[in-house]
Amino acid sequence: MASAVSSPVRPGGLWLAFSRNRLSWVGLVLLAAIILVAIFAPLIAPYDPLEQNIVARLEPPSAEFLLGTDSYGRDVLSRLIYGTRISLTVGFIAILIAMTIGSTIGILAGYVGGLFDQIVMGLLDVMLSFPTLLLGLMIAAMLGASLENLIIAIAITEIAPFARIARAPTIALKQRDFVEAGRALGFGPVRIMGVHILPNMISDVVVMGSLWMASAIRTEASLSFIGLGVPPPTATWGSMIREGFENILDAWWLAVFPSLAILLTVLALNLLGDALRDAIDPKLRAE
Repeated sequence: MASAVSSPVRPGGLWLAFSRNRLSWVGLVLLAAIILVAIFAPLIAPYDPLEQNIVARLEPPSAEFLLGTDSYGRDVLSRLIYGTRISLTVGFIAILIAMTIGSTIGILAGYVGGLFDQIVMGLLDVMLSFPTLLLGLMIAAMLGASLENLIIAIAITEIAPFARIARAPTIALKQRDFVEAGRALGFGPVRIMGVHILPNMISDVVVMGSLWMASAIRTEASLSFIGLGVPPPTATWGSMIREGFENILDAWWLAVFPSLAILLTVLALNLLGDALRDAIDPKLRAE
């Protein structure tokens, strides 16, 4: 039973995982670069992402406009840079909310067990039966198009996976000797779950978070593509791809560059998630 629980991520194990998998460094460097672009967007962007110039509409990539312009004459590179902020903000906040709520539900279900566990897992199975994009689409359509509602919609779709990830190690950990010792000393359930169980399974949740943040960014782009994301004229990768799709024969650059941005971001998060998984997996560490 003890082997089912992963040990926390240690600096040495993380370094070893990165050393074994060189692609992990690619993911780390890519993600760091993307985060820096989002932070310093006002300094990096050559133009105002909302500034229109009808005279220069649908200009192909050139020395003046490195990635071309859209149908309103707005600089694609500037909008791509500012769109990085939206994607990372939505992905990070949505996953943080889902991780907090989902982990709490999973720990409670695994620790309490019995009928409560069956009811909770039954509800989570219903949520998991819906494809992530479809569930997010329904929630976003009911709430309306805004940044806050987009974050809420994506967070709700990711709660169930985090709850299941947290439940499994909780069931194993609650039978361990140190938890039984805590009960014998009179520790309450809240203290046992928060002080003894959570620190021993948080690494699994963190790895899950890095991988599912990529899914959240894809979902954000998909919802923005169909008009349920952040309302225009705010620059988002999904809305840029939508405009590019409508002008694909005349302006290929409108869809290609934001698509590449999503590809690189998702790739970086997946490579980093793989490194974290290798760091906490005792079987992989022993090889």
